[in-house]
Amino acid sequence: MTLYALYLAIALVVIFLFYAIRILREYERGVIFMLGRFWKVKGPGFIILIPFVQQMVRVDLRTIVMDVPTQDVISRDNVSVKVNAVVYFRVIAPDNAIIQVEDFYMATSQLAQTTLRSVLGQHELDEILAERERLNADIQNILDQQTEAWGIKVSNVEIKHVDLDDSMIRAIAKQAEAERVRRAKVIHAEGEMQASEKLLGAARMLAKQPQAIQLRYMQTLTEIAGERTNTIVFPMPMDLLEAAMKVMKPE
Repeated sequence: MTLYALYLAIALVVIFLFYAIRILREYERGVIFMLGRFWKVKGPGFIILIPFVQQMVRVDLRTIVMDVPTQDVISRDNVSVKVNAVVYFRVIAPDNAIIQVEDFYMATSQLAQTTLRSVLGQHELDEILAERERLNADIQNILDQQTEAWGIKVSNVEIKHVDLDDSMIRAIAKQAEAERVRRAKVIHAEGEMQASEKLLGAARMLAKQPQAIQLRYMQTLTEIAGERTNTIVFPMPMDLLEAAMKVMKPE
């Protein structure tokens, strides 16, 4: 009987140690419940629980990378796109993450999906494609505010892919080509306007100084003479013709 009692005592000690001793890593915390009521948060390190009286739920405090599944989004200008994203969040209040919500990971995932569709649906396609940083910040702020009661901190949201239909891709390509043609025409028109303004200024300057016309005429003749051509055709100024006519006119 004494031997059996010793074996029983050893078995009870082993069972007690098995249920009583817990070791939590540096990034883990234990939410302790005593008789079903929340008691305290412990960890990291060595923890002793009272078997059958206290229960512990482990909570990981590391940043969780959650992939948001592809969502069908209709933009404000009625364009259907497929968008997926990634959310970075971590638990900062382990007791709230266990007590306030049944499954904080699933709850955050569902909230991220609905928020992604809601925020992107308020913007046009051009904004979705060109202003991702601002949209990421908007989604992150909304998620962070709503998950605060769960003891969760959403640190970052990144939109990964925006997939368009082939017809929409062709339409965007045509729009971009038309935009380039428009810009080219505007630049050409602005160049013509600037050139006309310069020519007008030069004409006014020459009108004020008639001698400048003669100098320009001689310079033009010099440039023509420098070219290797057999025939040179140049205009004769009207004032020279008038002077020659006066000399040739008999008195």
